[in-house]
Amino acid sequence: MNTKLLVQGIIGIIPGGVSTEDFAVIISADKSTAEKILDMLIQNGIGQTIGNLVNFDDGDKLKTALLAIKNGIPIEEVSRYIDWKDFEGLVAEILDSKHFDVLRNFRMTKPTMEIDVVGVHLGVALLIDCKHWKKLSNSALETIVVKQIERVKHYVSNAKDVTAVPVIVTLNQEETSFISRVPIVPILQLSSFIDEFYGSLEEIKTIEK
Repeated sequence: MNTKLLVQGIIGIIPGGVSTEDFAVIISADKSTAEKILDMLIQNGIGQTIGNLVNFDDGDKLKTALLAIKNGIPIEEVSRYIDWKDFEGLVAEILDSKHFDVLRNFRMTKPTMEIDVVGVHLGVALLIDCKHWKKLSNSALETIVVKQIERVKHYVSNAKDVTAVPVIVTLNQEETSFISRVPIVPILQLSSFIDEFYGSLEEIKTIEK
């Protein structure tokens, strides 16, 4: 796999349909290079050909970034091409694929707080804080966990009959870990975490009224 081309293609991934010609203009490449990149993306399950266009979803930009990281491109280099919207988009897309009702940037008042992504399914709400932009120390993660627990308590105080679970999703942790029973989940493992977490609720911090 030509990882250099893969990284070059990240900036051209915009939700909706794009032609090869427009993709080439966006990434400042010739048509032949654009075709190679689009073919590589489609072969890896990113994007869909519809007529003369390639259609991208919200999470596809981050999927491409993760593919580049998996193939040896440093996280620091890849993270220049993505932002928090890309990260939240993929988290929301994964939850949606697991039949959760999903809300992004859920705002609460008195006091004002915001939760990046909320997913509700079978009476359980996953309240997710997305941390995409740098490697986090344990002390930084502990602070993030404390703040997320406060947000979740605020959410529960205004919700009806719901069990809420604070979750931190990161770009670059290697495996799922726990701080104060709050899961710290790498984005690459979020799908399998959701598949398994209903059977592990006793081990995970939950907050109810």
